[in-house]
Amino acid sequence: MVGLETEIAGALVEGSVTFLLQKIDAIATREWNLKQINRMKVQDIGRELGSIEALLQADSKEDPDHQYAVWIQQVRDQANAIEDVLDRVRLAEGSVWWGLKMRYSTEELIQEINTSLQNIQRTRERYHSMRSTSTHTGYSTYFPVRAAPLFTGDVDTVGIEEPRNQLVSWALEPRQRLEVMFVVGMAGLGKTTLVNSVYERVKQHFDCHVWITASKSKNKLDVLCTLLVEGFGCSITQRADKVAQARNLRKFLHNKRYVIVVDDLWEKNVWESIKLVLPDDGNNSRIIITTRRGDIANSCRDDDSIHIHKLQPLSWENAKQLFHTKAFSKNGGCPSGLEEISKSILHKCDGLPLGIIEIGKLLSRKAQTAYEWDKLHNSLESELRSSGGLSNMMSALSASYEDLPYHLKYCFLYLSMFPENKPVKRRRLIRLWIAEGFVREERGKTLEEVGEEYLNELIDRNMLKANEMDFDGRPKSMGVHSLMHKMILLVSHEDNFCSVCTGAEGNLTEKTRRLSIQKEGFDVPQDEPLPCVRTFFSFSTDLVLLRYLSLRNTNIRSIPWSLSKLRHLETLDLKQTLVTKVPKTVLKLKKLRHLLVYRYNMESVLPFDIVQGFKAPKRIGALKNLQKLSFVKASGQHRMSREHKMIQGLDNLTQLRKLGIVELAKEHGASLCNSIGKMRNLHSLNVTSLDKEEPLELDAMDPPRLLQRLYLKGPLQRFPRWVSSLHDLVRIRLKWSSLTEDNPIAALEDLPNLMELQLLDAYTGDQFDFNKGKFQKLKILDLERLERLKFIIMEDGTLPCLQKLIIRHCKELKQVPIGIDNLNHLNELFLCDMPEKFVAQLRKKVGELRHLLHRISYIRSYQGQSMEDLS
Repeated sequence: MVGLETEIAGALVEGSVTFLLQKIDAIATREWNLKQINRMKVQDIGRELGSIEALLQADSKEDPDHQYAVWIQQVRDQANAIEDVLDRVRLAEGSVWWGLKMRYSTEELIQEINTSLQNIQRTRERYHSMRSTSTHTGYSTYFPVRAAPLFTGDVDTVGIEEPRNQLVSWALEPRQRLEVMFVVGMAGLGKTTLVNSVYERVKQHFDCHVWITASKSKNKLDVLCTLLVEGFGCSITQRADKVAQARNLRKFLHNKRYVIVVDDLWEKNVWESIKLVLPDDGNNSRIIITTRRGDIANSCRDDDSIHIHKLQPLSWENAKQLFHTKAFSKNGGCPSGLEEISKSILHKCDGLPLGIIEIGKLLSRKAQTAYEWDKLHNSLESELRSSGGLSNMMSALSASYEDLPYHLKYCFLYLSMFPENKPVKRRRLIRLWIAEGFVREERGKTLEEVGEEYLNELIDRNMLKANEMDFDGRPKSMGVHSLMHKMILLVSHEDNFCSVCTGAEGNLTEKTRRLSIQKEGFDVPQDEPLPCVRTFFSFSTDLVLLRYLSLRNTNIRSIPWSLSKLRHLETLDLKQTLVTKVPKTVLKLKKLRHLLVYRYNMESVLPFDIVQGFKAPKRIGALKNLQKLSFVKASGQHRMSREHKMIQGLDNLTQLRKLGIVELAKEHGASLCNSIGKMRNLHSLNVTSLDKEEPLELDAMDPPRLLQRLYLKGPLQRFPRWVSSLHDLVRIRLKWSSLTEDNPIAALEDLPNLMELQLLDAYTGDQFDFNKGKFQKLKILDLERLERLKFIIMEDGTLPCLQKLIIRHCKELKQVPIGIDNLNHLNELFLCDMPEKFVAQLRKKVGELRHLLHRISYIRSYQGQSMEDLS
């Protein structure tokens, strides 16, 4: 592993060392119960590790060689060993049994690690002295790959005609001011190709023009020199400082109409240094910047003269055309025997031009047989290595990875744990990052909030992609490009970050830290201990360092007593299992942050008891670190004993962000309100009554002011007045509320941030009035089983942001809402189990009310399992 892979590994190991130094500091300074002998030994490790960190930083400035690769491997192994020992030290200090069993071996391990670190340092010093006498030619294929479009003209411009025409039009349109366009997209998407095509078409319309490549090696002074000397032919005095250069540049460009392309921008301050010195004389000058750093582009968008064009992957047809051109250069046609494998390979390219071009060129040099092509299809990961046929593509993709700060490197590599093209839920991914210790504490923020920021930065950097968006604009599930996934699998394997098992056998060793079984039928060998595994969804091995445990969608019925040994466990995910009771042994898991135990009963379409919760220990409040708790049964056979104490004990859970309660009896309502009043950080509250006849008694609540999501299921004798005060509320769902006098529309219309409203059998009145200026941010309105509702009136100026309207099983409703034709942003209308007479009014050509729907793009009517498209 010499070359690019070694550079990547070195960067990750440097991050590992920095991460460990922070952990060492936390243990040695803040773990007050740590015994002095262990504290001193931990501090010794920290000193040795600090010296190695300095060597890593120095070595990162030089070219990698084989000796460096060996040294990196040694440092990585010791870093992993140190992390294990640190966690064992903490485990031993917190338990008498572990202290007796492990103290000697722990102290011995610490001493061995210290000795190993000293030997590693001495070894590196010898390697370094030997290396200083040798010469290195340097290793970098990145620049030639990304610079290629500058020399190939329009050869590979398939599919960019539309964005090219848009940018040409923007560049030439007279606006009497300097304007800037950021062209943003992931590595290999064709940003340079697109902009080069635009540049060649517009440059003759400007007084002066210049193309400069910023790249990561360019600092502010380099860019200014390039503009002055190489771009505009200005002479500068030797050793001229930046101020003098800036003045020369402004003087040269004064009253000129210019176009400047800054290709491959990586640093915000490089753009800011250019922006400060460029004059705006009202001459329609233009700046075009290409970058894969969308976060930089967004942060620079401070006025309407700065625009962002997000480059999209190629369509399937364009991708196929480009692929055939490269793979079958002689005639451009695909032989019938290769059509299926071609489609499969093209799917992996996922519209990425660089991948299509590089893989196509590689295939063009191979025999056109299904055997050869299938062999490449199955070996893409190995072809990305520095000696493989796709190493150029690896260079381009890995540049984005290398640019990440170390904590984001870990978070990004974590996607190797999941199968290719399998979306990962946003919340689940963040919980896993936290459990691994990748998310750093920041004052005034929860770990979940910091994790959300990490996620957004990876999206902005075009490393992750959002597969599905939530109603509030946040990503619901995440993924990574197929070829990027191959790259992180390679890095993950080389770095022992994760062992991925995709076949009947896996390469498991005692050093395996994260185990991802991605193949059915794989069995973990029972005779091979896995003492270092931190993430693995199984009880089959004693994994004392485990932090995240998921048995979702399994048939497990009970939690074994041995679970209490997992003292580091932070997430226990038992969704869609048969577990209905959590034993009191769980109370020993003091670090537990997420306890998710429930399943959905899908036997009926709209059962009241669709959510099946669990019976919790009465002292569940002892788990004071809990962030999420759902769904807890509030009642059982003894309605005034254990359950009542459990509800009262919830007031200790002051860190809760999400709480789900089912089977709440009326007499327990006041106690629950009192407990929730102590949860000042609560963001999501979900409460279901004991049954459809048992009222929810929640009037006495002093609501958490940060509440964003509220789900109430069960009869309400009156609408809780406190709901109208929830300034941050973005979603509310009221089901089976059966309100008779309090109209929920009137109670909710002034909530300033409400985006989604669902009312299911929530009101017995016959009319809803949406008044002018109300529901300013509502995007989704879902009205269901409102059996007596006859009319919906929407005044002009109401619901200005509504995008989706759903009407289900409202049998008495006479027609679509009056005023629906004034909703400018309404794009989707779904009708479910509505009377034929109601639907007939809306059919094309014959429906007398069809004209009211002229703004709406998607209109669907569902009757049972059948669907009618009314669009």
